[in-house]
Amino acid sequence: MSKLTGSELIAATLKRQGVHVIFGIVGIPVIDVAEACIQAGIRFIGFRNEQSAAYAASAYGYLTGKPGVCLTVGGPGVIHALAGIVNSQINCWPMVLLAGSSDTDQLGMGAFQELDQVEACKPYTKYATRPSSLATIPFAIEKALRTSAYGRPGACYVDLPADFIQAQIQDPQYIEKVQVAATAPAPKYLADPEAIKAAVDALRSAKSPLIVVGKGAAYARAESELKALIEKSNIPFLPTPMAKGLLSDTHPLCTSAARSTALKQADVVLLVGARLNWILHFGHSPRWSNNVKFIQIDIEPEEMNSNGAVTIPLVGHIPSVLDQLSQASLPRLPDSNAFLKTIKSTVHANVQKGTAKAKQGDDNAVMNYHSAFDEIKRQLPSKDIVFVSEGANTMDIARSVFDVHEPRCRLDAATFATMGVGMGFAIAAQVYYPEKRIVSIVGDSAFGFSAMELETAARAKLPLLILVINNNGIYHGLDNNDYQESRSNNTLPSTALSPDTRYDLIAEACGGRGWLAKNRKELRVAMAEALATKDTTCLINVVIAPGGRTKLEFGWMTKKGGEAKL
Repeated sequence: MSKLTGSELIAATLKRQGVHVIFGIVGIPVIDVAEACIQAGIRFIGFRNEQSAAYAASAYGYLTGKPGVCLTVGGPGVIHALAGIVNSQINCWPMVLLAGSSDTDQLGMGAFQELDQVEACKPYTKYATRPSSLATIPFAIEKALRTSAYGRPGACYVDLPADFIQAQIQDPQYIEKVQVAATAPAPKYLADPEAIKAAVDALRSAKSPLIVVGKGAAYARAESELKALIEKSNIPFLPTPMAKGLLSDTHPLCTSAARSTALKQADVVLLVGARLNWILHFGHSPRWSNNVKFIQIDIEPEEMNSNGAVTIPLVGHIPSVLDQLSQASLPRLPDSNAFLKTIKSTVHANVQKGTAKAKQGDDNAVMNYHSAFDEIKRQLPSKDIVFVSEGANTMDIARSVFDVHEPRCRLDAATFATMGVGMGFAIAAQVYYPEKRIVSIVGDSAFGFSAMELETAARAKLPLLILVINNNGIYHGLDNNDYQESRSNNTLPSTALSPDTRYDLIAEACGGRGWLAKNRKELRVAMAEALATKDTTCLINVVIAPGGRTKLEFGWMTKKGGEAKL
């Protein structure tokens, strides 16, 4: 009988803990771990950059509700993967990074890629550890997976010394002797009954109640309980970007198209897995009323009363707490309610305005965001679509154009507003949703962060549909004449990118298919051909008007009380 190895112990532990997919990049010494995992029946998706691999693991954790696992080499591999660790921690998604490290007897000697990786990861993780012996590896991995998923989800790190990975094990029963049991599902908590009563009383007295749904509710799979509460109470709801789809965007109580009105006029707000951070303007005026009251459902007690917004705290498992509220004597908001009528009329008016913008331009005209998105929307099937979106203007405008009808079918830059996540997120989504079409609508600048992952997707035979919205720049680009003039006199704006970059040819060079679309007619043809392609990654280079030297304005940057003071 051949000897067992430390890498086989690691693979067996991951298998026992229910890990089915690992994202990463191999090298010495973790190539042995990856090969052992493949032999154990775990799928390994090999990336071109550790950042994208870590982003994929974080998104996979969000989609599955179980920690995504990333495997990298030590030193620079860990530093690159820190981007995904931080993204997971801030978004509250479960993820575990495993990385090779120096031999235990070489610490402090300047070993190959030596770095104190545990200390590097500690500030951005819930748990970071270096096993003290080969026998403690199963315990360390199980604790990392458990800690990542329990309570408020987040990132964890486990260091894998090279001598542990390469260790030769004489005892054929060793792996079974040191294994630990698989992690049990996270415990579920109910909110304090007194807090439930206070929340119901506040909602009963409200004249303009609003439910704001965050991606925490999507992660917690709270769609059934949320639907029951909203349809029982008749309270309008506003989904944050990644909570779109828990209830369909076309639901009659959805206020997405009247967001500003809903926030400003609401007097009692139930936050469901949503945080009062920059996405919700910190709960402050002028975006909110000065007298607004918040009720907050969250798994994390410390989240309550954030940024000075006093809340009625409902600490617990979101679906369970929603069920508690539904079972309470919550009155139904009448259809004649003034706030409800205002919201519905505002939604209708704003939808009409959006429709008018989308109809701009004929088949052969240069496209803008709205006309390009309108054409894309017309060609997409009505179901089994998962949207991935990144890029400032591309993401912001697309959010209001593309309706989402199912939960966890929209991924974007999220709480940390991270650019460069698109390819990693799209790959993770296609691995999790093999029967759905992943449609990644990304800005040209954001796409450039991870363009080489086209080869990863093509190699893995993932039929992604990537639409690069190409305006020659970050936020806004220049047309060719302005670009060439600015470049010749050294006045090229920092936001400018090269005009006419052929992202479609990059896709073809990486084993996928590519199309260039400069107007609606060409985009229509490209969409039809791409949607008919089922066996490889497709990219459409969607050329739109560059925008020029337009002043940049972002509504979310509105300061409390007006201008910032020095």
